[in-house]
Amino acid sequence: MLNSYSTADKVLLAVDCIIFGFDHEGLKILLIKRDFEPEKGKWSLIGGFLKRDEVLDHAAIRILNTYTGLNDIYMEQLYAYSEIDRDPVERTISVSYYALINIENHNAELIKNYHAQWFSITDAPNLIFDHDEMVQQAIRRLRYRTSIKPIGFELLPEKFTMRQLLELYEAILSKELDKRNFISKINSLEILNKLEEKDMQSSRKGSYLYTFNKEKYEEKLLNDFVLNL
Repeated sequence: MLNSYSTADKVLLAVDCIIFGFDHEGLKILLIKRDFEPEKGKWSLIGGFLKRDEVLDHAAIRILNTYTGLNDIYMEQLYAYSEIDRDPVERTISVSYYALINIENHNAELIKNYHAQWFSITDAPNLIFDHDEMVQQAIRRLRYRTSIKPIGFELLPEKFTMRQLLELYEAILSKELDKRNFISKINSLEILNKLEEKDMQSSRKGSYLYTFNKEKYEEKLLNDFVLNL
């Protein structure tokens, strides 16, 4: 019967997180080495199972906080994966999320304790189950979002140069951008606060530092506009 709970099949529901970070070397992803079977000793996305008293978003927040020590993380739900044999132990459906964090802000000790490690997205190892597919779909979504919306500032330090912002977008989009055109489009959004401070490590004259205007930033995210990078 369609309305019989007692006779319905029971399946596990997992949440897997694709955690992106950025530093001077480029766009990175946080992976964990599994310490249990199946696939013990192989690299995996960071994840866990949904608890009875959780909604999916809260499970993702819990998992992200457990492994990075961070709260208030930008994250977005991606897809559900329900191939029957995707997990060899139990029938498990997984819902993927991608998250953006500043590598400098995470709890390095937590990551070390959980045997997690940052990898460049171009040099990441093969992952278990269907996690490689999850990563590729997350990268496609991130590139699409970045090309039309001003997201990605979570990956930068609080104060950053325009060059750092340009390098971030080039790393995410995996292509070289015209510097003048990029700066013009970013400035037209009016989401940056130009500071009187300079980063003196970038050149002899130094480069002005910026912060992003959170109110206008969130307003742009809500409004229907296209960045078109």
